[in-house]
Amino acid sequence: MKKIFHINAHEEYEFSPGKLNASLSEKAKEHFSSRGYEVRSTTMKDDYDIDEEIAKHQWADVVFLQSPVNWMGVPWSFKKYMDYVYSFGMDGRLCNGDGRTREDASRQYGTGGTLEGKKYMLSLTLNAPEHSFADPGQTFFGGKTVDDLFWPMHLNFKFFGMEPLETFASFDVMKNPTIEEDFARFARHLERNFPGI
Repeated sequence: MKKIFHINAHEEYEFSPGKLNASLSEKAKEHFSSRGYEVRSTTMKDDYDIDEEIAKHQWADVVFLQSPVNWMGVPWSFKKYMDYVYSFGMDGRLCNGDGRTREDASRQYGTGGTLEGKKYMLSLTLNAPEHSFADPGQTFFGGKTVDDLFWPMHLNFKFFGMEPLETFASFDVMKNPTIEEDFARFARHLERNFPGI
């Protein structure tokens, strides 16, 4: 893994200007660069060209997604990005449709990915506290994990044939933030997954 495509999916709101996601993004890019990785980036504030974004996915060994969790998913601007970039990439650049053909509809759905051997990592910021996940006694998530919550995003990357790296999450970022601890955990997480070339 030498080439990393970094995406900051944060959408700025008055109540959430995105400082934490911006800080985590900068820390990630600094980590990657200092250890010899080549990095290309896109933020949702950028004007982007669909073909160039598809080419960044093809170029990268790893797609690193930094995103807040908005209403149990990614922000609308990144969903729009996916609807355009990922849909246009179904022409064989990211996947060959869903893997099936009219001539052979027996192939399994979701097997058309053309980015095999590439990986992705999710780095998420949540208002929910950590103890609300993976505990059947917590009524809202009912024992589900953060990766369960983000299963649709995992499936999007799996649709392209990509494999996951360990997800990182900062919890309770609005009501009970532990930012310095999160930064330290993040540094360790990156070092485990991206130790250098």
